[in-house]
Amino acid sequence: MTKLALLLFLSAATAFPQTDPLDFLNHNRPVLDAHNCYPYQGRWQDRIDRALSAGFPVSIEQDLAWDHKGRGAGRVVVSHEPKTTGTEPLLRDYFFERVRPIVEEALANGDRSHWPLIILHFDFKSTEAPLLHAVWKLLGEYEGWITTAVKTIDPHQLAPFDAKPILAITEDSDEQEAVFFHEVPVGAKLRVFGSAHGNKIEGKTKRERIHLAATLSPNELLSEHPTNYRRWCNNSWFVVEEGGQTKAGAWTEASNRRLRALVDHAHALGYWIRFYTLDGFPPAESLGWDAGYNFGSRDAVLARWKAALAAGVDFIATDQYEDLAAIMK
Repeated sequence: MTKLALLLFLSAATAFPQTDPLDFLNHNRPVLDAHNCYPYQGRWQDRIDRALSAGFPVSIEQDLAWDHKGRGAGRVVVSHEPKTTGTEPLLRDYFFERVRPIVEEALANGDRSHWPLIILHFDFKSTEAPLLHAVWKLLGEYEGWITTAVKTIDPHQLAPFDAKPILAITEDSDEQEAVFFHEVPVGAKLRVFGSAHGNKIEGKTKRERIHLAATLSPNELLSEHPTNYRRWCNNSWFVVEEGGQTKAGAWTEASNRRLRALVDHAHALGYWIRFYTLDGFPPAESLGWDAGYNFGSRDAVLARWKAALAAGVDFIATDQYEDLAAIMK
């Protein structure tokens, strides 16, 4: 950045509008988060079509890995595992080119009031540098579709979003922050936004840590303020009900108060908040879904979905896209 450009940037940075950054996401209303929205071992290829059919805005989770199975310098693929086989779909093909008609129509219409239409949620299966740099480069190729924000000198000064049809978010690793934030020069555009560091839960045993997760105060679980890069927080259901989905009994008013306290605290700090993953199904109905996220019945998960909607959870993650979408409508 030239000296003149830096001075112009500093002048502009002090004039950022004082808007509510939380309102940018669906006007402060919850969003369906399509958990693990990709095929496993060639199966369940239709997950992205199911998610896109659920209505907009929608969050689509893509787990990423680095495939270097004799295909040149390596490829960014969508994979449930860090170890790839060479058969996984490319992120470019499975996500970006699949949503091209949706994005191009949105850009042509120019109705920014409903953007972002799609929240692209990255869950990196590894954080090796070649993978992270390749994702950054790929986002640059599609930057005209991607919501960005200017990198400010002070990381705690949140620049306003430049809305586009897609908002890319990722999780909390410092390796990701190094590439997606620290390596970006001041005045350039941030293309993807990370989640908050959660306060580390200290415990002698796994059982003790699980207990503490559900009993620590919201401030003990999350105390840092957002930065220009870290704009949301990610939570297991363990912090709401001890033991998580498989140990949950009837939904209680105490659990409801706990959920609302966690949501209100995150919002007061300035974060969007996500909870994962709220499913309820008989085992015979599973379409490759993780039993560890299963409350065991539709009635059980329905109570949690309704509570999460009423509490204002920003991202409600589920594998049952159509069922939650119907409740939200």
